[in-house]
Amino acid sequence: MTRKSVIVLSLLIATQLSVSSAYAEGAWWQKGLDLIKQVQPTDAPVADGMSAMLSDEDISKAFKQALQIGAESVVSQLGAVDGFNADPQVHIPLPSQLQSVKTLLGKAGLAGPVDDLELALNRAAEKATPQARSLFLDAVNEMTFSDVQQIYQGQQDAATRYFQQRMTPDLKKAMQPIVEESLAQVGALRLFDQVMSQYQSLPFVPNVTADLTNHVLDRGMEGIFHYLAQQEAEIRKNPLKQSTELLKKVFAQ
Repeated sequence: MTRKSVIVLSLLIATQLSVSSAYAEGAWWQKGLDLIKQVQPTDAPVADGMSAMLSDEDISKAFKQALQIGAESVVSQLGAVDGFNADPQVHIPLPSQLQSVKTLLGKAGLAGPVDDLELALNRAAEKATPQARSLFLDAVNEMTFSDVQQIYQGQQDAATRYFQQRMTPDLKKAMQPIVEESLAQVGALRLFDQVMSQYQSLPFVPNVTADLTNHVLDRGMEGIFHYLAQQEAEIRKNPLKQSTELLKKVFAQ
């Protein structure tokens, strides 16, 4: 068997590992890398346009590219108009404190501003979400090869958990002024004052307060990580769907 044939066979085996039940155990990545290294020495020449070998760096970069593609997709999806509002999976409801307000105003025929306020909360999240793009890219770039291995040996959402642990404080800090500005731009603060004025005009109602900024921040980040976990699961299940040249080099037949 020629050297090229051996490499092709190894890549085919690695590809099969990636789409078989072995991926659930998180081991296919390292198995595929080991197979390639066993049949190709590090100083071998390039044959027929094929890379001499796939290095740890190639594997790590390919995984990072896959995560970057996933993060970009999530940010683009949720940062679009109705990315939050029209999606029941991540739609941001009113804060729990305002649910009783909505009920009482609805009975009084004054629910219109409450519905407008809920829409404004989702619009604010949609405007703030693009701020997450650069933070995700920075977090991906900071990953070491050891991080990559540990993530692939972990659970199906290991990368998402990694991002949540490393990014949540910075993400919330970066998005907070954007959310505050967005709440003002979409009229949420004005609507909130209008709703509360109508509510307080009703007799014998208890005092109600709500932190709109933190509510949108928390639910917005939940939405981002919700879909990032789905993207990660798809990357693990079918890496061949990825489209960059490096990913083709690592995963394609």
